[in-house]
Amino acid sequence: MILAAAQTQPKRGDIEANLVDHYRLIKLAAEKGAHLIVFPEMSITGYERENATKLAFAKNDSRLDHLRKLSVEHNIIIVVGAPIQINEQLFISEFIIAPDHSIKIYTKQFLHQGEDEFFQPSLDHNPMILIDDQKISFAICADIDNPLHPENAGKKDTSIYIASIFFSPSGVPNAYRDLQNYAQKYKMNILMSNFSGASWGHPSGGKSAFWNNKGELVAQMNDSDSGLLLVENQNDHWTSQIIKN
Repeated sequence: MILAAAQTQPKRGDIEANLVDHYRLIKLAAEKGAHLIVFPEMSITGYERENATKLAFAKNDSRLDHLRKLSVEHNIIIVVGAPIQINEQLFISEFIIAPDHSIKIYTKQFLHQGEDEFFQPSLDHNPMILIDDQKISFAICADIDNPLHPENAGKKDTSIYIASIFFSPSGVPNAYRDLQNYAQKYKMNILMSNFSGASWGHPSGGKSAFWNNKGELVAQMNDSDSGLLLVENQNDHWTSQIIKN
């Protein structure tokens, strides 16, 4: 199994430009044999609050069509983020796009302070997927701040916990501490994807990373590069490769 975390520098509100960057990184991950690629929180739009409604996606949004095509062509699961409108409510979500033409939606369960002015939390959209009989669960940013989230994933026998985040440079050390603890406590491999450039007018801390299910940090990117972090599992041993833009 090969997994990829994309570390990107979004253009604020520029969906078209951000999607083009997604396409490039997806193709690069596929060339390296990746079975799944994950992007940061609200990767398609960049992190937004006040402008999220006008940037919001629908469940079967046509702007996802080319991502669906790439998923099928390259036999890769693609996990991308955007605000989503469901029944006139706004959520922070990610689309899990699979080669079987399906799209599953995960919605953020725990919000940062201030996000509740614009978004709703939700436990209603919490899919798991399987790759090589490994159960995979998802998290978005503040989800990892709440110990209940990884605990619930652990109760579902999650093998791989995938976190899409937008953490500042000062927040990344806390993310590292918590994710390492979760990996060790719940015996989950954890893949984390963060922005490396500014979003919502604020700096991001980068350092996308992977921990094995012993809590050992296998690989990490730096705070400023964009590109891919690839990890491969062979007989329960993980190796890594970093590809910079």
